[in-house]
Amino acid sequence: MTNAQSQRARSRRWRAARSYLVLTVLAAAYVAPAYYLVIGSFKPAADVLSGLGGFAPQHLNLDNYRSVFDSLASDSTGYFWQFMTNSILISLAVVVVGLVVNSMAAYSFARLSWRGRDKSFLLVVALVIVPFEAVAIPLLFMLNDMRNSLLVQALPFFANAFSVYLFYTFFLGLSKDIEEAARLDGLGSFGTFVRIAVPSAKPVFATVAILTFMTTWGQYLWPSLVVSNPRYRPLPLELSVFSGQMPVDWGEVLAFGTLLILPVLIFFVAFQRFFVQSLASSAVKG
Repeated sequence: MTNAQSQRARSRRWRAARSYLVLTVLAAAYVAPAYYLVIGSFKPAADVLSGLGGFAPQHLNLDNYRSVFDSLASDSTGYFWQFMTNSILISLAVVVVGLVVNSMAAYSFARLSWRGRDKSFLLVVALVIVPFEAVAIPLLFMLNDMRNSLLVQALPFFANAFSVYLFYTFFLGLSKDIEEAARLDGLGSFGTFVRIAVPSAKPVFATVAILTFMTTWGQYLWPSLVVSNPRYRPLPLELSVFSGQMPVDWGEVLAFGTLLILPVLIFFVAFQRFFVQSLASSAVKG
């Protein structure tokens, strides 16, 4: 190996080491809050707020989790598992109905010809940049008679402009040859969508499902506007009520927070394979 080749090899190793160092620091910055949350949920309240000492896995026990379940186990306070069930039902309803509604809408934009299609799609794209906070109050007046129900917490989120756009971009990339062959075999538009488009779109379905579930699970503003009965509270809203009770036990609050993120983690792990496939296919197309 010549001197020039040796220098290039050392330069590559240095660049690789520097890149790994930067990535390690960034990863630690992202993981640190989650680690602090989980470790703190097993600690007494006095040890939680101890600065950097809170990262040390010491004095761990399950008392905080027992306290959360014990304090939310009556008709006056509500039941933890009822709040969990509310969040699961709302999130799954939004995911399932949203996948059907948004995928069919996107397929009609990408593959069907109908009057006003392009203008309607431009309207959908424009809605992507409209924050929910801008329409929350008008929605509240429109759905005021449905307050204190699970349906009112899910209904505004069934149709989602961003999900339509994700499906639309995927369906545009599908080969038309297979669909045209299916039409020649007698399949209509709906049959082609169900038998050809949907099986090919598993990665984007998983991506939309994960993003929708995470967004819906963490909703706070809308439930706080439409829910006053503890029976219909989702977990994020109950967490704000729970953490507002004095005196605040931060160990119990962190235990509640850990239980709050656990279903999201399980849902992501269940669909991560398709999510990674979607990212990989997007990178290849790009």
